[in-house]
Amino acid sequence: MNKNAMPPDETLYDLAEFFKVFGDTTRIRILYALLDNEMCVGDIAELLGLTQPACSHQLRVLKNNKLVRFRRDGKVVYYSLSDDHVRSIIETGMEHVTE
Repeated sequence: MNKNAMPPDETLYDLAEFFKVFGDTTRIRILYALLDNEMCVGDIAELLGLTQPACSHQLRVLKNNKLVRFRRDGKVVYYSLSDDHVRSIIETGMEHVTE
């Protein structure tokens, strides 16, 4: 690769920050739980053995990094993966670590 083909430093910084989000086991567990199911905070917290505030905090981090999206149904908020890119990242990572 030549120097002109390298992305700008700001883009590489953003990529590094993006991958930092995946450096937390709780966030990975939440993303994995959402692979095939839309879930509310209470259900995610129960499934993973988390408190609702801890789960909400991690979901906020994931939402701020555009990895999950949400929809409201009355007072209940449901979360899902934001798109197939996120699903692909999780699935590819899982393939890599289980080879």
